[in-house]
Amino acid sequence: MKARDVKRKKLAARYAKKREELKAAGDFIALSRLPRNSSPVRQRNRCKLTGRPRGYIRQFGVCRNQFRELALMGKIPGVTKASW
Repeated sequence: MKARDVKRKKLAARYAKKREELKAAGDFIALSRLPRNSSPVRQRNRCKLTGRPRGYIRQFGVCRNQFRELALMGKIPGVTKASW
């Protein structure tokens, strides 16, 4: 799943300019002919450690489970057990 997301990010970056131009021109037929995975909406935020898509904490880049484990080990500065 991680590899699929990386592929989608690359496609979105490659077609970003073209998608922008087609949207500005209002050519939605040509826009629909572009690859579906080139849309940035199809990307999913995933945990950097486990690849889990749910419970993602954007500020830290990990899921809630890994955040909790890292906080318990003291690897996240400024986080105490009472704060979460």
